[in-house]
Amino acid sequence: MTQLIDTFGRGHRDLRVSLTDRCNLRCTYCMPHDFAAWLPSADLLTTDELIAIIEVAVSQGIDEIRLTGGEPMLRPDIVEIVSRISSIENAPKLSMTTNGLALAKLAKPLVDAGLRRINISLDTLEKDVFKKMTHRDRIEDVFAGIAAAKEAGLFPVKINTVLLRGVNDGEAASLLKWALAEDLNLRFIEQMPLDAGGIWNRDQLITADDIFAQLSEHYELTPVEYRGSAPAEEFLVNGGPATVGIIGSVSRPFCGACDRIRITSDGQLRSCLFSMTETDLRSILRSEMSAEAKNEALISKFHSTVKAKLPGHGINDPSFIQPSRPMSAIGG
Repeated sequence: MTQLIDTFGRGHRDLRVSLTDRCNLRCTYCMPHDFAAWLPSADLLTTDELIAIIEVAVSQGIDEIRLTGGEPMLRPDIVEIVSRISSIENAPKLSMTTNGLALAKLAKPLVDAGLRRINISLDTLEKDVFKKMTHRDRIEDVFAGIAAAKEAGLFPVKINTVLLRGVNDGEAASLLKWALAEDLNLRFIEQMPLDAGGIWNRDQLITADDIFAQLSEHYELTPVEYRGSAPAEEFLVNGGPATVGIIGSVSRPFCGACDRIRITSDGQLRSCLFSMTETDLRSILRSEMSAEAKNEALISKFHSTVKAKLPGHGINDPSFIQPSRPMSAIGG
């Protein structure tokens, strides 16, 4: 079986596909409240282009696809995209990361189209804090989306939470209590230097150790032994079976087992969130080459990009430079 393997022996089976750089929230760790530097619509991959890239990726050993953004459900063709991916020969496992605002309307159509798992971003249970962090008064829409996801049969429903010092950093235990009661899989993620405003500050970082210490004041946490390529360190809560995850992207990098590559919404292939280089796939798709030649060129680009992947993201190196593209433009 064909595989995408880098020079460090890491096989790549997981493709993150950004559908748009646009978002209907303005989370402070992602972009300024007045951010509007969106990609032109003509630069975004069409549905046919997305499917063409994904088909090639699957033929080269990718067996997991996560749809991201921006906010992926802002694509008016999101149900069609999910349906077409699910219809690919040797269809990959398909999941999505979303802010949840449109899930009350779209959860069932997405499940019917083939979506199986979902991650929902929610950083607080407090209405006022949510408004402060997102610049939008829509926390009730997120709660409605979570309920709709569960009702539609998406499982597991994972909640992604970023803690910011002086904002929501006192909510770790209450968020876990809520997640346990709602049968949700909670994962805390360290804030990464991928914000459009360039305000990330290592000295203000709530680290994985900080999160573990907060939770341990209220719960007994036992490490789950096998992690594989998963980004989260998982812990049994009070002996299990429920777990909580902590993703120490900055303080506890998991690059050595990384099996992910990424496609931006404008068709750039990236070997890492923090890559300083991108490989242009869109120009191949929009060229005058034959369909066969396009496929061969795309396959070659996938392999050369993976071969050039660095051993780690380098956040902790003195020479680290934050990527010029923010998270919303790269895809989470």
